[in-house]
Amino acid sequence: MKYVVVSGGVVSGLGKGVTASSIGLILKSCGFRVTAIKIDPYLNIDAGTMSPIEHGEVYVLDDGGEVDLDLGNYERFMDIKLTRENNITTGKVYKHVLEKERKGDYLGKTVQVVPHITDAIQDWIERAARIPVDGQSGPADVCVIELGGTIGDIESMPFIEALGQFSYRVGSENFCLIHVSLVPVLNVKTKPTQHSVRDLRGLGLSPNILACRSTKPLEDNVKAKLSQFCHVPMENVVTLYDCPNIWHIPLLLKEQKAHEAILRVLNLKGVAKEPALEDWSLMAKMSDKLHVPVRIAVVGKYTELLDSYLSIDKALLHASVARRKKLVIDWISASDLEQGAKKENPDAYKAVWKLLKGADGILVPGGFGNRGVEGKILAARYARENRVPYLGICLGMQLAVIEYARTVLGLPDANSTELDPNTKNPCVVFMPEGSKTHMGGTMRLGSRRTYFQAKDSKSAKLYGNRGFVDERHRHRYEVNPAMVPRFESSGLTFPGKDETGQRMEIVELPNHPFYVGAQFHPEYKSRPGKPSPLFLGLIGAASGELDSLMQQSCQESVVSRPQSNGKLERVYWKGAAKKPVSVVYSLCDRVYS
Repeated sequence: MKYVVVSGGVVSGLGKGVTASSIGLILKSCGFRVTAIKIDPYLNIDAGTMSPIEHGEVYVLDDGGEVDLDLGNYERFMDIKLTRENNITTGKVYKHVLEKERKGDYLGKTVQVVPHITDAIQDWIERAARIPVDGQSGPADVCVIELGGTIGDIESMPFIEALGQFSYRVGSENFCLIHVSLVPVLNVKTKPTQHSVRDLRGLGLSPNILACRSTKPLEDNVKAKLSQFCHVPMENVVTLYDCPNIWHIPLLLKEQKAHEAILRVLNLKGVAKEPALEDWSLMAKMSDKLHVPVRIAVVGKYTELLDSYLSIDKALLHASVARRKKLVIDWISASDLEQGAKKENPDAYKAVWKLLKGADGILVPGGFGNRGVEGKILAARYARENRVPYLGICLGMQLAVIEYARTVLGLPDANSTELDPNTKNPCVVFMPEGSKTHMGGTMRLGSRRTYFQAKDSKSAKLYGNRGFVDERHRHRYEVNPAMVPRFESSGLTFPGKDETGQRMEIVELPNHPFYVGAQFHPEYKSRPGKPSPLFLGLIGAASGELDSLMQQSCQESVVSRPQSNGKLERVYWKGAAKKPVSVVYSLCDRVYS
């Protein structure tokens, strides 16, 4: 196993996650199987109980792991399925060591940070790196490890010490350290990076490659200075300058031969292929050239930090690029849509309603708590009554049901027991298997199966008329099954249900151009070139192309088979006869056809 570690210096938020994802992608394009690990030095067991405003979105994996959003970047770029073991936190490591201490595994010894915590970290890395994440058996060839935080942070110290020891455990030919650092645009100063590398070396780690974040490409004299003072070969100093979109970052790495530097350190040059990024390059450049806009209003609670909805953002982008549309997102704070805002902040109230009414489509994402709920309900009502394409996700689905109950069924006090425990018309109720005393890891989490009840629904057609679909979940509340017959008799349908038939997974309004809600989170499985069907449906409806999109989706069932030349063979089952037709094509032939 080869290991590539990505660390960061000077300031946080430099893009270590995108850099690590890009390195994984380019190594995969060289013919290697890749996996990834994110190290988060915080004491939380996982990201599940963190505020999105403070830490960004909580990303959910197939196995139910609630993890850092960077694992979403890894999955999207490398097209892999990670596990909760691939996210290491200080809380997990200390919990593991303390449980061993209580069992007596360290009997007679003083349990210390070194060696017990550092050994546990190294063991965890090796164990997680061996987990297959690409659908094949056996471990990957290369594991990309991102060390969260910034060099010098006190909470990172045990991990830095562990990685220093780990480099000796696995050997220098199996360990490559890439340090991402800032080179400020002001006179292109190199001192911050020099000091960051000095601090890193003082902690026992010496970078093999420098990835310098800047607003523009670095001149050769600047690279030479960094090479001299940081003890890194000049050809191993690469610039990650500002780009139109992050899909260009792997291309920057390839252009500057960063992959060759990595392969030299890991002694892999003799077995690596030339990176095949033609399709990725075409996708990145095509995204820059799109000019026909599609405007989507995202009505959320956490819009002050857009990383709170990172997967939503990316899923909309994947779908809009696939439909050859330039995505324009209007981020609307749900609270500003409410009547209270009309009095307290009339300018904001007027501005957000103007945005909502100018949108081609409306999306209400998941969330928790009361703040902004009435604004989201108003958005759902506006979309339903004005026939604007609408996609509600998790809470967004539940609120669409509540709005329907209040307005169409004539139940003005209809609500969720999460928001009003004493409501007389509980449209959304607490799931019986949930916990009301413990918050972390107690929701209905991870990949669950949804069975389609009818093939004539829009969602079933978008999913290719399959009998079922597996999507990721994160919720404690569900549509009240006791009220479903009343909803259905009034025209609201539930074409997707769980295996029991009692848990509502998808809601639709058949006589609406596109009014769909999903209890699951389809954004978590959207990929560049493989957009989520429901997001495709929203973009298709918002751009007036839904009918042709559904016809295409329901006529084609597709299986992908990787080819040795880096392309894909897709077998289509076309038409009513479902005759197989094999086609070998490049990714973008499918995306942009």
